[in-house]
Amino acid sequence: MQIIKSFAKLLFFICPVFATAQSTYLNQGSKDIRFVDRLEIKQQTNTDLNFSTLKPFNRKAIVRQAEFLDSARMGYADSTGRDKYWQWTDLDLTPIDEYNLHSFLMNNTEWVSAPRQDFMSKKPLLRAFYKTKTNFLEVKNDNFFLALNPVLQIHQGFESGNNKSVSLNSRGITARGLIAKKIGFSAFITENQERGPEFFQQQVAKSKAVPGVGFYKPFKTNGVDYFDARGYITFAAVKNYVDVQFGYDKNFIGNGYRSLFLSDWGNSNLFLKLNTKIWKFNYQNLFMELMPQFKKAGDTLLDRKYAAMHHLSMNVTKWLNIGLFEGVIFGRKNNFDFQYLNPLIFYRHIEGTVGSPDNAVAGLDFKANIAHRAQLYGQLLLDEFILSEVKNNPTSWVNKFGIQAGVKYVDAFGVRNLDIQVETNRVRPFTYSHNDTIANYTHYNQPLAHPLGANFQEVLAIVNFQPTPRWYISAKAIYYYQGLDSAGKNFGANPFRDYTSRTMNSGFKIGSGSKATCLNGMLQVSYEWRENLFFDLSMQYRNYKIANVAGESNSSLITAGIRLNMFKREYDF
Repeated sequence: MQIIKSFAKLLFFICPVFATAQSTYLNQGSKDIRFVDRLEIKQQTNTDLNFSTLKPFNRKAIVRQAEFLDSARMGYADSTGRDKYWQWTDLDLTPIDEYNLHSFLMNNTEWVSAPRQDFMSKKPLLRAFYKTKTNFLEVKNDNFFLALNPVLQIHQGFESGNNKSVSLNSRGITARGLIAKKIGFSAFITENQERGPEFFQQQVAKSKAVPGVGFYKPFKTNGVDYFDARGYITFAAVKNYVDVQFGYDKNFIGNGYRSLFLSDWGNSNLFLKLNTKIWKFNYQNLFMELMPQFKKAGDTLLDRKYAAMHHLSMNVTKWLNIGLFEGVIFGRKNNFDFQYLNPLIFYRHIEGTVGSPDNAVAGLDFKANIAHRAQLYGQLLLDEFILSEVKNNPTSWVNKFGIQAGVKYVDAFGVRNLDIQVETNRVRPFTYSHNDTIANYTHYNQPLAHPLGANFQEVLAIVNFQPTPRWYISAKAIYYYQGLDSAGKNFGANPFRDYTSRTMNSGFKIGSGSKATCLNGMLQVSYEWRENLFFDLSMQYRNYKIANVAGESNSSLITAGIRLNMFKREYDF
């Protein structure tokens, strides 16, 4: 209740009057996310898309840009005088891009201004359902919009060396809407039974949490049963400038597949988010209620901790965006510090003012769109940074920082709708940890940023290919090495461990300790039979081993299934 009261006071202070036209956001794992990336890179100009570092994406802002692009087409008549060939006036979109653009607008019809008769179904179900091609139930009038859809994911598979089948059974509902063009709302609710591969089961047993979800109950043999419920409300505090979102969901800060600032890999959390967009600036305030690590025994009230984060980004040029990040995890159990509600002041100053008890981090990110074909991006995270130590003692434990660098290449090598992404992440030992077990950079027994924690080097490559409008092919390879704790000694990989438990002050390099290596390769083929209804086939190989430890873990996994209005469940860790 403390955090809710705090958020309510802040809302009352900054939002005395509700304004109009507040949008909801794209759901996690939406097929449209990759399309938005392509639009931004190909357009390479100063628009709302340049602020895509902050996820999830605002539906209204992206539809506004997509409609502009849609209206920028020019038709060229053939010899018969009929419009047959289409070209884009300001960017090179492919016919499949045009199909995806139409699909995107059809899935966000509440913000589409032009008449869209082709969004309507020819034969609605029972004359009441699926009146549009995308929504099971859609209500749209001047004062109210509602889109209601079922959610389904059923996958079955086999893992080598595992006599139990791998399976996932998810059923649920998703809804979004607008009330009087002033308040937006969204909800996503699923009931799930899952028996993942062996390494998934080991992760659950280790963290006492389902990766990406959190709370669960045992289900049959080696399975988990969990409820995933998310939802939020949105409104505009200052029309066209300040948006407010309050709810229980996930957020992501970054341009890469991973994030060193804040990731959506872990469990959802209660949050209040303010987003201010003025001129070439975008400024986000994020306040969160989190849970420190725990060992649950029966029904009990879990403790709380809190976090506050700022991210300021600027479109320096039409092709370059630079962002500044800062965050702090409050180290006082079950107690929110009201000083961190200040939306403008530097958190590091506040953290020092109150006696430096908390875990403060800062960072820099950038992305540069080049030649309408590529995007360079990166992050630099600073947990501790003492220049003299970096120069004179580079293996000191206090050199706690992480670096990300990546590139996205669309229509690679002249092959249309073939996109390639290559990324590397490197995080020093003891990054994200703290001198107590409360203020570490974690939530519900899972990291807040990169799923590996710290003391690792990771390289990943992703290839996405859409050969026809309805076929999606994705290949992914992830390799990393990480230094694990050895002989009970803390080598800084585990952010849950108190960094004062180290046994030395220097000699720490990436991979220090027991060196573990992992290669994780995945191939997925999907066919979209109807809008948002996919048939999936996936194959995965994972090899994991620890140096000087006998044996290694090899896992081959094949799954197939059906998916409706839901992101594909992946085991990419």
